Amino acid sequence: MTQSLEQAMVDFHPTLPLAVALSGGADSCALLVLCARRWPGQVHALHINHGLQAAALTFQQHCQRLCESLGLPLRVRNVQAGHASGQSPEDAARIARYQGLLELAHGDAEKPALASIAVAQHADDQVETLLLALSRGAGLAGLSAMPARWLRGGMAFHRPLLRVAGADIRDWLALEQIAFVEDPTNTDTRFTRNRIRAHITPALQAVFPHFRDTFARSAAHAAQAQALLDEIAGQDLAALLRERDGLPLILSLQALAPARQANALRFWLKSAYGVVPSTAQLCELQSQIAACVTRGHRIHIKVGRGFVERRGAVLTWYNPTVLPH
Repeated sequence: MTQSLEQAMVDFHPTLPLAVALSGGADSCALLVLCARRWPGQVHALHINHGLQAAALTFQQHCQRLCESLGLPLRVRNVQAGHASGQSPEDAARIARYQGLLELAHGDAEKPALASIAVAQHADDQVETLLLALSRGAGLAGLSAMPARWLRGGMAFHRPLLRVAGADIRDWLALEQIAFVEDPTNTDTRFTRNRIRAHITPALQAVFPHFRDTFARSAAHAAQAQALLDEIAGQDLAALLRERDGLPLILSLQALAPARQANALRFWLKSAYGVVPSTAQLCELQSQIAACVTRGHRIHIKVGRGFVERRGAVLTWYNPTVLPH
């Protein structure tokens, strides 16, 4: 079931002191105020200025005013979010944002380290994430949508509002008379998420009034199944990897059934190198592994920003643009 803001906060148990990612928009402003009320003196705000739009300074100034009114410390980081070839601007901005949040939360000689970070994605954001995953033909990992808690860079991140409807957040802000800044890009239908918000979400509401709950339940089922696949992949990799250099043996991969082999390869590439193969890349890799019956058979397949390559009896992945240490 979707939750009220108050119930979401009752169920939220972060390690303190807590950082709240504050953009200046409705959702993050609501989350910051709620956290500040629940844990007085234990909450800090983190603001990332991407500098990608004219309203960036307006957002930062609003964050400063809100934090002053609440008596909260605010840490600000300007980031460069230029995207590389083959990378979307949204991806580049997201990576830069999370890196900036981590750096701010870890603190420095003058600012203490914070223990965890809360971000304000809500139930409608989760629906959009799931629909985007479906549109890409994603597997279980994509259909799991956004987790309520995850680790990144040694820091625990939380999404306490994932079961709260976006409209309920805005209703609460109006009731509490808390100001926020409207992001002008939220109505730009060049962005797929905005088209979903404008056209698909209202249709879902009309036909399936409880779609936020049922979509969240499906995402939870997918996440549970993915966790089981990851556990199996971890067990398979423990048998596949050579102790000397931690690379999977081709002969051992060939002994696995195709679905289990694909699962092990995905897990290896993601856990060891942070890359996710496309369906076409994984199919080609499995085809080459099956054909690898002679010493001279070469494997060299692009995956992510690098290549999977055969080196003797094992597979490895490398990025040719990164010099070895």
